[in-house]
Amino acid sequence: MDQQKLRTLVFEKTGVRIDIDDPVFAVVALNEAVLAEAVERHVALLDAATRELAVQAQGLRESGAICRCTPGAASDAARPAAPDRRSIALALGAAVLGALLVLLGQVLLK
Repeated sequence: MDQQKLRTLVFEKTGVRIDIDDPVFAVVALNEAVLAEAVERHVALLDAATRELAVQAQGLRESGAICRCTPGAASDAARPAAPDRRSIALALGAAVLGALLVLLGQVLLK
């Protein structure tokens, strides 16, 4: 915690000058300590949950419920069909029409 930076920040935001010996710095230090403890607890909870999920995923892999597939190895049936020229043209027309309507609306509202 850089007290000079905090002093400058408080002055810039509020116009109030505080001294280095001001009790507000004790509150800031206390806030940092409480925040650090809370972050440590949350990190520990997240680590425990991650480990538990990893164990469950490993169990599912071993039982054969899920497979270890590479992203590029999906079957052709699972891939979405490529859009045809008609749907691309329709989307392009809708985009152009929408843009023209927006421009027309701006001209009319000026």
